Amino acid sequence: MRNSYAHYYNKGFHGQNIFFSNSDYLMLLDLMGKNMERYHITIVAYCLIPNHYHFLLRQDGSASPSLFIQTLFNTFVQKMNKKYNRQGTLFKGSVQSREVEKQDYLFHLCRYIHANPVKHKLVSDPVDWEYSNYREYLNDRTGKLYDKTFFNDVFKLPEEYKQWVNEYVNSLMNLNNENQSKYNDIYFE
Repeated sequence: MRNSYAHYYNKGFHGQNIFFSNSDYLMLLDLMGKNMERYHITIVAYCLIPNHYHFLLRQDGSASPSLFIQTLFNTFVQKMNKKYNRQGTLFKGSVQSREVEKQDYLFHLCRYIHANPVKHKLVSDPVDWEYSNYREYLNDRTGKLYDKTFFNDVFKLPEEYKQWVNEYVNSLMNLNNENQSKYNDIYFE
């Protein structure tokens, strides 16, 4: 459905990595850019982690975001198999997806995706993770793999979004000290 949002995610087979070098991340980013225009998809948020990925996509045309994901990862797996002289699947199974219907869930999902490298203890600040579009939202990096207008009605300045993401990051860091988080009722992976 046009102008609908969905969250897509998947993990490596048996929890194994799906990215083995920086050039693997860059290859997928290049494929994302080439295919998003072809399928009229807007990438609202993304994060590529060594053993999994998250995308928050908006369907802007008649093609389903699922078709974008299928084409993207079929091509990626073929290229990875050729590059590393490997065979077989790279992923745990079929891509997982969830429609996003509520605005508060949509906004939280975006910050969840951007905070994912902190959640997995890869960095202590999401701005330090190179393979997400968080820096674009903060105007720290230019790129076309994000929606320039997504938060304009909610966050007037990049610093407001950064503060909002950091609130969630702080809740993740405090989970070791607390049994509960106010976000624990939202399951994404």
